[in-house]
Amino acid sequence: MNLDQWNDLIFDLPAAHILQTRQWAEVKARYGWTPHPRVWRDEAGKVKAAAMVLERSLRLGGFSAGVRVLYVPRGPLLDWADENWRAHVISDLEKMARERRAIFLKIDPEVVIGKGVPESNEAEEDLLGQDVAAWLQRRKWRFSSEQIQFRNTVWLDLTGTEEDWLARMKQKTRYNLRLAQRKGVIVRLGSEQDLPLLYRMYAETSLRDGFAIRNEAYYLTVWREFLAADMGEALLAEVEGEVVAGLILFFFAGRAWYLYGMSRNLHRDKMPNYPLQWEAMRRAKAHGCQIYDLWGAPDDFNEQDRLWGVFRFKQGLGGEVIRTIGAWDYPARPLMYGLYLEILPRLLNWMRRRGQEQTRREVGV
Repeated sequence: MNLDQWNDLIFDLPAAHILQTRQWAEVKARYGWTPHPRVWRDEAGKVKAAAMVLERSLRLGGFSAGVRVLYVPRGPLLDWADENWRAHVISDLEKMARERRAIFLKIDPEVVIGKGVPESNEAEEDLLGQDVAAWLQRRKWRFSSEQIQFRNTVWLDLTGTEEDWLARMKQKTRYNLRLAQRKGVIVRLGSEQDLPLLYRMYAETSLRDGFAIRNEAYYLTVWREFLAADMGEALLAEVEGEVVAGLILFFFAGRAWYLYGMSRNLHRDKMPNYPLQWEAMRRAKAHGCQIYDLWGAPDDFNEQDRLWGVFRFKQGLGGEVIRTIGAWDYPARPLMYGLYLEILPRLLNWMRRRGQEQTRREVGV
């Protein structure tokens, strides 16, 4: 299939996602993945479902020949309440996994199982999401021990006026936003020339907060791809002319995403991340977005979770917790899948250590 029309094909599908776009597939194709776009149409030719399936060969315990995995990031896209189309699409994907001799097929569709923090006053459960999870389990799918994307996230409602946005924020957040503005924090739109600086801040952030990242070339490839397609923007917060924080904003099909944020220790007392997110909200609205996905919330909502501090910041902006079914694996080759699960923890630990060492070298720490 020609990918030129892909974004138009998926634009109006339920939960159309930035990770299912042509641009994301093309980036992943440069880093070892082969995209397989799949579309399902009804008898009248209307697109009912779609999936950008990514395939990769890998080494597993010394074996490499024919060892493949398939992954549909934030897909497949369809109306999951339609049981007939749901069964049709999943059956086809299972068949594809078997024919491709994949160890497994992973999906992590944005199927909501609930909103709000569990067991809180605002918590709401979604019966459809719970039904889909149970249905996948009956089909011998397994809840994945490898959750590539965040299972839970926080959405900001961009409808209404800016006064409405402020009213939805926590009082402390409004105070910090105004404080930053009074202390002279300026937010500007960045360009491709700013991307290396943003990467350096991102690397510093990863070392400070203890998460592993990829090398500079990967992020510059992603950011340039989406900026060039007018599906992304770089925002930088400055204090006295010095850049102290930034983010990359993505937008597609009426939604914006905050996938990458970075900051320095310098001028943290001036709260630069508050006006930075405020401007991101304004930019997202200008691009026709109704929802701003702040990308990431804890799996377990307690203060021991590593995301707790960031989550409280996102909540303060007026965000609503969105809980999804997470990633599920179809073990097309059960014995090999079992071996993969046995090796995976050691492989991930090695990759994290290697990634952090490389990051330290890049930023000169």
